[in-house]
Amino acid sequence: MIEVQHLSGGYGGCAVVHDVNLTFQPGSITSLVGPNGCGKSTLLRICAGLQRPLQGDVLLDERPLHRVPREERARRVAYLPQSRPLPAMTVETLVLHGRFPYMGYPRKYTQGDHQLAQEAMEWVGIQALADRRMDELSGGERQKAYLAMLVAQDTDVVFLDEPTTYLDIRHQLEIMKLAQRMKEQGKTVVMVLHDVNMALTCSDTIAVMAQGTLRAVGSPEKIFSSGVLEETFGVRVRRQTFSDGTAQYFFAPSQEPFPQQ
Repeated sequence: MIEVQHLSGGYGGCAVVHDVNLTFQPGSITSLVGPNGCGKSTLLRICAGLQRPLQGDVLLDERPLHRVPREERARRVAYLPQSRPLPAMTVETLVLHGRFPYMGYPRKYTQGDHQLAQEAMEWVGIQALADRRMDELSGGERQKAYLAMLVAQDTDVVFLDEPTTYLDIRHQLEIMKLAQRMKEQGKTVVMVLHDVNMALTCSDTIAVMAQGTLRAVGSPEKIFSSGVLEETFGVRVRRQTFSDGTAQYFFAPSQEPFPQQ
């Protein structure tokens, strides 16, 4: 479990995230939503141990994250940034990078590492791409390759920064399905999402941020009913529930009517 206690953080000694208290539970998906520049990605990086907070702390199973040895932390917490350089390697080689936290120096892959990489690619559904170079893949295929690397890393906690950005709707749904499968394995999954509809339909908990502060935390139903989305984004939100119990959310600028259906 990850606990965020009175956390403030930013860059160059200047805080962009202010006094955040939040808990990420095992076996659940938490989505961070909010306007551009509100501190979502900064909060995610601090929670993943990539930045030290200016104040407060991040606890991993009640231990301050910055005191957890780097090797152990890499075996417990995985982080996938929104953007990254395109590596000149095959998919299988990238996925094998997920085994680095379990290896000494010099790094030599064992038969077990290769087997786990194969299982990760099968789990994500990209085993047919194993020998393809990363620069030959579509955006959705690359994202799935990186997710396979995280699967091979086999951590308890997975942080994903905008995992569906720039992807078509099919790949967006596939990525969210993979996040759901991670949750079902008991992992703690935390995502930054710009797609509020996707957050409302795919998350167990939603944390709404604005201007570096945490405005609300709760279930999708609580967040929808509270009006915090209208206040934070300056929109109106309507929900349509279908006969199978699923729901779809519609958004319109606060000063404009919803389009007729």
